[in-house]
Amino acid sequence: MTSFLAQAQEPMTRAEVLADDPIWLILIKVVALFGFGVLMTLFMINWERKVVARMQHRTGPNRVGPNGWLQSLADGIKLAFAEEIIPAGADRKVYWLAPVISATPAFVAFSVLPFGPQVSIFGEQTYIQLVDLPVGVLVVLAASAVGVYGIVLGGWASGSPYPLLGSLRSAAQVISYEIAMGLSLVAVILYAQSLSTGDIVDAQQGGWFALLLLPSFIIFVISMVGETNRAPFDLPEAESELVGGFHTEYSSLKFALFFLAEYVNMVVLSGFAVTLFLGGYMAPWPLSAIGGGVLNTGWWPVLWFVAKMLIFLFLYIWLRGTLPRFRYDQFMRLGWKVLVPASLVWIVMIAGVRAINTSTDVTTGQKVIFGAVAVLLIVLLSLLIPEKRVEDDEGVPTTGGGYPLPPLDLEVPKLTPRQAALEKDERRRKRKERAEVGAGTTSATSTDGTGKEADDGNV
Repeated sequence: MTSFLAQAQEPMTRAEVLADDPIWLILIKVVALFGFGVLMTLFMINWERKVVARMQHRTGPNRVGPNGWLQSLADGIKLAFAEEIIPAGADRKVYWLAPVISATPAFVAFSVLPFGPQVSIFGEQTYIQLVDLPVGVLVVLAASAVGVYGIVLGGWASGSPYPLLGSLRSAAQVISYEIAMGLSLVAVILYAQSLSTGDIVDAQQGGWFALLLLPSFIIFVISMVGETNRAPFDLPEAESELVGGFHTEYSSLKFALFFLAEYVNMVVLSGFAVTLFLGGYMAPWPLSAIGGGVLNTGWWPVLWFVAKMLIFLFLYIWLRGTLPRFRYDQFMRLGWKVLVPASLVWIVMIAGVRAINTSTDVTTGQKVIFGAVAVLLIVLLSLLIPEKRVEDDEGVPTTGGGYPLPPLDLEVPKLTPRQAALEKDERRRKRKERAEVGAGTTSATSTDGTGKEADDGNV
């Protein structure tokens, strides 16, 4: 009986507390998350325009609202009342459904992000999170992957070649960088021993995973930018090649939904990166030591979570204002030949370190020896890799930009082979026409002995 009472008094887990939420509290959280996504989109569009304008020494939005901060809201209202133009060759059902498919999963991913610890809302104890699933990490990855279906379907349903090319680029891009992103999370899952986002945050109380698992953090950040189709990886909407990309044929609210999906995905993945690598909603070290951790209680952690999220959102803007767009072959080479192999090597190293640390039979001296042998093998392998030989050829020399230079003894032919063939055909055609004209004249007229045409005497 005593053991039963002790078991009954055990504190409830995060998942159990969230499962016990009443329906009215769940609705409040859903509305709050939706409003947060929309407000962050309006803020991000305006903030991005202002920051990029400052980087380029020009004036950004400064007309609508205080210091121009209502410009995004005005643009949204304008899009709502703009005329909608649907291409004649579009598949109307899929054309209408694509923006919805693109925007909906972005909001779904918000549901598993922990914004704060346990608090009291109108007297009800709950966490600042909608739901804590045992596979919360996979939910975010799945939502990010499903959102790309909207881009692919939007480009295909437009009935135009350039949107189709943009959508195909997006499909290849997501496959490439989603693999690298998923591999970067393996080390985090190994150290947290859970796929729950709440458990991952709790596992970082002793230190952020961004410092402990630095390679995973770098790979995740690069993959995050590629996953959201943002510069310098914005190949699906490269206006220099594809006019406007997958949403070229969209207008009015459907175009606004694509924009909403892009920026909400940026906010979600920024929050996801904060959850996985920057300690989630916990305050950074100097602040966490104040008052015995009082800033990690109540509603304070929401402030730290949003502040960390804004750091990643600023990184998006910084990259867009700094780096030029990648070529498509460079972009795919980075994903498949750099990020994926680096992730695999890092996973093997982390698994080996974890196995050694958890083994009780391995002494500290043996660990040092194993580490030294591993470093020595890596150095030897790097030395054994042959350098790429540059073969000397007698081809056309190139400038630093890769453009060919003509040789000094170049002789330009008067006619190209195609021009010579066309001229030969033209001469043959003219000879044939003259022969036909001569034969027709001989048969149609009769001549006398003097070579003059004979007449019938009529004048």
